[in-house]
Amino acid sequence: MSESAASYKQLKEEFVSGLSGGPVGEIVAVTAVLPIAALVWCLLQKRHAFFKPYTALGNVVDYLLNVGAALLAITLYANSAVLLMVLLLVPALFVLGVPPSTGARRKKPKLPPAAKSYNSNDSKDDTGSSSSSRDFDVLSTKPFLTFFRGSMMVLTCLSILAVDFRIFPRRFAKVETWGTSLMDVGVGAFVYSAGLVAARPVLKERAAHAGGRRAMAATLPRRLAQACRHSLPLLVLGVVRLLSVKGLDYAEHVTEYGVHWNFFFTLALLPPFVAIFQSALKIIPSYAALALILGVTYQVVLESTDLKAYILTAPRVDLFSRNREGICSFVGYLAIFLAGQDTGMYVLPRKINPRSGSSNATQRTTLLMTMAIWCSIWSALYFLTTDYKYGAGLSVSRRLANLPYILAVAALGSLQLFTYCLIETLCFPEFYSAADPKAEKEAYNVATSRVLRAYNRNGLAIFLLANVLTGLVNMTVPTLDASPLASMAILVAYSAVLTGVAVTLDAFDMNIKLS
Repeated sequence: MSESAASYKQLKEEFVSGLSGGPVGEIVAVTAVLPIAALVWCLLQKRHAFFKPYTALGNVVDYLLNVGAALLAITLYANSAVLLMVLLLVPALFVLGVPPSTGARRKKPKLPPAAKSYNSNDSKDDTGSSSSSRDFDVLSTKPFLTFFRGSMMVLTCLSILAVDFRIFPRRFAKVETWGTSLMDVGVGAFVYSAGLVAARPVLKERAAHAGGRRAMAATLPRRLAQACRHSLPLLVLGVVRLLSVKGLDYAEHVTEYGVHWNFFFTLALLPPFVAIFQSALKIIPSYAALALILGVTYQVVLESTDLKAYILTAPRVDLFSRNREGICSFVGYLAIFLAGQDTGMYVLPRKINPRSGSSNATQRTTLLMTMAIWCSIWSALYFLTTDYKYGAGLSVSRRLANLPYILAVAALGSLQLFTYCLIETLCFPEFYSAADPKAEKEAYNVATSRVLRAYNRNGLAIFLLANVLTGLVNMTVPTLDASPLASMAILVAYSAVLTGVAVTLDAFDMNIKLS
């Protein structure tokens, strides 16, 4: 490596080192831009059926709202997120005030027929199976979950490249040791979101047993075998990333995860450990309780032993000490995953109270109340652990993935999820009145952004592509010297490529499963 190249690499490493983050309120404001943009999308669809059919113009508007707004929030409008929200809400109010045109009424998607009660005398189709509500999957694919996971993936992909440009505020980049930043919370939100969908197989297994259907007992060896199959591709990706970074002498921030560790290794280890911890549910009432016990125990060990000092200051003399940040912080990420899985246990089911005969509206109100309560619980616990006057006065550390970090991620994740659920409830209550799976799928397509649906559908593949493109940009462009105009041009092109690939995969009904 030439002297100039080595010097530039050192500059890039210093550019992302020694940071202390920013106020939590600002992070909440920036991330609030995402559901506001989703609200505008929903109003356009609800009021004017703007995205049905999905035209070229609709595609552009979809991209601008759900990707462009997020990009503006972390760059040009980073210091004025509230102004950006106002600029988004003004056209939303205009959309509400303008009556649908005659053409819009004609193309407005037909609402699904209301579900009716079925009994054993229901008519049967050509295959002999009853066309009753039993044809529904145990778990429905809900629009607000797609919005949440899709927008989280968009913000994650945008941030991993934007952080290399000066137009991205340093307070949004990952902190060195203590503090809270947008990217720190984003990493945790990625794990929280993964935990949320990990509740699906558990719920399906429980439904099979409750319904009296024969199902293979989910023993610990069987769960571990399944988990290892999911982990293997992620482990391979982690090794590929490690070899690529070392082989290309790519700039890296060692104190983030360690010398050899990376985020793919963390993701790969989660399924096996979750499979092991699932056995503890026989004596612990919920995943949330398990997450709290794990987080509190980890924090006690940090405070009462030399572990915290070891993680932060120990010399890197062997394989473990060289990767101590990634290995030790895994405990915190596991707790975040379990917190997400607990959320999935009440968010994913078709009814939050299956034994209740209450109406869809009542079930929906119960779900919103449950989500609001849990959001309040996580937020209150975060306040009690971090406040210096009324609480423990602990500092957030993504590097340690300590208890305050766990609670911050769970609080913000549940808040975002609740907001999307509320928007969906106000704009598309008809989704929950579909009489059959076909009508439900049509209602789902009407109520979800195609861009966010595409990001959610092949999320890990798009995340991998984002990492590859980020590496290519950094190896070909001196990002630290790029002007604001050049920076935005590169980021817009990058986001357009990611969105184009995601939407194309979705258009061809392709699912790329990496785990």
